[in-house]
Amino acid sequence: MTENATAPRPRPSEDLDAAGPLDPLDALEAPSTFDTAETFESADGPLAYRDAGPRGARPLVLLHTGFTDRTQFDVLVPELARRHRVIAPDARGHGASANGTQPFRQTDDLAALLRHLDLAGPAILVGISMGALIAVDTALEHPELVRALVVSGRGIGEPDLTDPWASAVEEAQKNALAAGDIPAWLDAFAQGVAGPSRTLADVDPEIVRHVREMALHTLMKHSPNERDLSIPVADVPERAKSEITVPVLAVNGALDAPGMLATADALIRAVPNGRTVTLDGVAHYTTMEAPEAFTRALEEFLHEL
Repeated sequence: MTENATAPRPRPSEDLDAAGPLDPLDALEAPSTFDTAETFESADGPLAYRDAGPRGARPLVLLHTGFTDRTQFDVLVPELARRHRVIAPDARGHGASANGTQPFRQTDDLAALLRHLDLAGPAILVGISMGALIAVDTALEHPELVRALVVSGRGIGEPDLTDPWASAVEEAQKNALAAGDIPAWLDAFAQGVAGPSRTLADVDPEIVRHVREMALHTLMKHSPNERDLSIPVADVPERAKSEITVPVLAVNGALDAPGMLATADALIRAVPNGRTVTLDGVAHYTTMEAPEAFTRALEEFLHEL
C-alpha cells in the first residue's frame, strides 16, 4: 500500500477490497469523462485537466490519488465550481495525461500548468493520498503558487506498512504483478476503498467500480519493464518543518489504514498552522465516500483563510 507522488507504476499504494474479478477489456470500454478534458502542452507531451467555475474566482486545485484520475472528483466539482475556479489535472502517467519520456517531477508539471492558466492568485491545493504528496512538494518547491494545503490520507514520511492488513495487501499486489494477473492486482488494489476494518460489501459498489476503472485505465498506459523517470523531491519531512508556513488542513477518513493516517498527522505536527478533521465511516477515498462532509470541511477552512 505504499504510495509515491511521482511513480505511476503498479506497486502497493492506494487501497481496495475484492468485489469480484474485472475483465480489463470491459473496464476500458466503460463510459468515462476523459473526452471532456482540456490539455496543456507541457515540455514532454500533453497533460489533461478539467477547468470549471468563474475564471476570476479563488483557484482550488484537486489532486487525485495514485493510479486514478481527475474523474475521482466528479461529484465534488459542480458544487465547488459555483464559488471557486476548480482545476482538476490528471497527473503525468495517469488518466489522459502523457507518460514521461524524460526525467520529471509531478510538482514541476503542476507548477507549469498553474502558470499556464494565469490564475487570479496562489491556489489552494487539495490533495488526496498521492495528490497530497504532490501538494506538499509544491508548497516546498513552488511556494509562490500555494495559498494553503488540504491533504487527505497522506502527509510527510513513508507509511508504516507492517500491520497484518497492509502487509497482506502489499503481498497480494506483488504476487499479482509477478504473475501478470491484472484482475488479481485490481482486486488487491481495491482493498483500500474499504480499508482494514471493512469489506467491499460495506462500500457503495459504484465507488468500487469507478476506482477499479480508473486504476485499470492508468495501469494499461504502462508496460511491465517501463523505466521510472520520476525524480522525488528531497528531504521533504525535514524541510516541511521550516518551509511550509501556509495553513494546512488534513481531512482524513477514520477507517483509513493507520500507517497512512500517521503521515498526515506528522505533517500537521510539523507545520505552524495545521489542524485535522476526521470523517467517520469512510476510509482512504474520502472525496468519493463522503463528498458532502469533505466539501463542508473544505469550505469552512476556506472561509477562515
